[in-house]
Amino acid sequence: MGSTKKPYFRVMVMEARSARDSSFVENVGTYNPRSKPARVDLNKARIEHWLKLGAKPSDSVRTLLSKHLTRDLSAAPAVEAPAAQ
Repeated sequence: MGSTKKPYFRVMVMEARSARDSSFVENVGTYNPRSKPARVDLNKARIEHWLKLGAKPSDSVRTLLSKHLTRDLSAAPAVEAPAAQ
């Protein structure tokens, strides 16, 4: 989105088989790098929902999530097994 020399991005959930500019499933946030500081509006609950369903974030979105969310949602939480005695 945006225009020449004025970038503005939407974080979208897309079907893997659809074209880049075709319809989308859900808009889960926006990113405006031109504001000072950069403005990031992400719906954390919906992002977590889609990642649990198996959505794979692009490299750009993965970087955006790791920098602007409190924890990286794309990494599965480690589950410790109880110690055998």
